Amino acid sequence: MRKLIAITQVTLDGVMQAPGGPEEDPRNGFTHGGWAMPFVDDAAKQVIGETIAGQFDMLLGRWTYELFAAYWPNQGDNPIAKAFNKATKYVVTHTIDHLDWKTSQRISGDVVDELRRLKASDGRALHIWGSSELLQTLIAADLVDEYRLWVFPVVLGQGKRLFENGVPPRGLSLVATRSTPRGVLLNTYRPAGPLPKV
Repeated sequence: MRKLIAITQVTLDGVMQAPGGPEEDPRNGFTHGGWAMPFVDDAAKQVIGETIAGQFDMLLGRWTYELFAAYWPNQGDNPIAKAFNKATKYVVTHTIDHLDWKTSQRISGDVVDELRRLKASDGRALHIWGSSELLQTLIAADLVDEYRLWVFPVVLGQGKRLFENGVPPRGLSLVATRSTPRGVLLNTYRPAGPLPKV
């Protein structure tokens, strides 16, 4: 069985929208794109390197796929580009028929059933980067095995959140934590089941 790992950069108020740049995701009038970049120091780069060092495939929503596909194939020997380019990309979309980024496969139809089948198959761990809308579906269906939350010391007050209203209440167990000199908390959580009754 494959492990599904959500790797998410979030603010202290849970916003995950457009951490990388101003034009990354301006939907719904979001104007704070790039909020994570001032905090990416050598320690954070080391964690990124560790994360992409192993063998993994990727699970992406359509928006994130299109963003990544327009950028990473053109980044030469960049270690992230090399890791992403060699991974199989499973793309959840009902609108794109042809995927140009090599080793990409389309997932459509009943997404939850398809992803349960994918998780049950033999293969490498599945990393999901970004993909805020897809994550809501995965969280609601209890399909995420591990959350790697990189929590940045920023409050934005608006934007798409990792845990939006309507996700089922669940407990999480903290299994690892680190911090960087610029104040980023690198926390790893695993699902711990429903909240205990009081």
